[in-house]
Amino acid sequence: MAELRYNPLLDSWVMVSAKRQFRPYLPKDDCPFCPGSGKVPDQYDVHVFHNDYPVLRAEPPEPEEVGGGLYKTREALGRCEVILYAPDHHATIPDLTRTQMKRVIDLWTKTFDKLDKDLNHKYVMIFENRGEEVGVTITHPHGQIYAYPFIPQKVRVELDNCKSYFLKTGRNMFDDMINEEKRFGQRVILENDYFIAFIPFFTDTPFGLFVVSKENKTALTDFTEEEKTALGDILQEVIGGMDHLFNRTFPYMMGIHGRPSNSENVESFYRFHIEFYSPLQSKEKLKLNAASETAGWAVAIPTRAEDNALLLRQAIQAFWNNGGIKNE
Repeated sequence: MAELRYNPLLDSWVMVSAKRQFRPYLPKDDCPFCPGSGKVPDQYDVHVFHNDYPVLRAEPPEPEEVGGGLYKTREALGRCEVILYAPDHHATIPDLTRTQMKRVIDLWTKTFDKLDKDLNHKYVMIFENRGEEVGVTITHPHGQIYAYPFIPQKVRVELDNCKSYFLKTGRNMFDDMINEEKRFGQRVILENDYFIAFIPFFTDTPFGLFVVSKENKTALTDFTEEEKTALGDILQEVIGGMDHLFNRTFPYMMGIHGRPSNSENVESFYRFHIEFYSPLQSKEKLKLNAASETAGWAVAIPTRAEDNALLLRQAIQAFWNNGGIKNE
């Protein structure tokens, strides 16, 4: 059974797939993503394939007769792809060479472009779950790409607010966010010619990092080869810094936010950016949502963005002192 169920209270869709409960959970003796498993090529640099346990499918089954009235269902139409970063079972993003990271960015871009052109798709999101704390079931470094038949609610709220801000001020909200973060300075983590990384003033997780394009671009397919290399560099640096924060693999959820597919042009008011979420607030302590945060979406943060930004800047320096990004 796989279907979409409509939530009339929030005007959003819930993806349902009973098959996902049978996913392999942290296999100890063998990894399906390692060469020689029979699941992936015996030799690869980066690799993309269809998720074996998708919540969205190119040819979905008809929804079951479980709805009625305001309870609507629809086909779970879309795609769920898996992106393998490297054949090395232990090579997470900071461990890749600069060349390997560029291959990952290129595969993200190629896969995004293909899914984005399908008229059935309304939004394509590239994301990664890292660490058991966020529910990872296979530890081999990988990310995923979902093509949704709707715009996810969080992205839709961002788009609506950015458009309202533009209509009111004539300015792109992300330009003003960047300007304010640079003016204040204490929350900025790192920047290069094309991207800036900061823990925003309004972060709702202790290390809720943003990586934002400085140029008014809204998708990976907008970037030059130089910009894609710069994106890989800043991702490797900030994630490498995260790992040096507490001298452990840092758990996070990462999502790439860009323009919707087959929709209006949002270039004037929206911007390509990457958002990180992590439950970790110290080496041993998790920041879990309390009742008011889950029931009311009323977030309470136990740490200051400014303090955590300082820690992350220091950790990035430790990453470089320990060797930094490998060129080859």
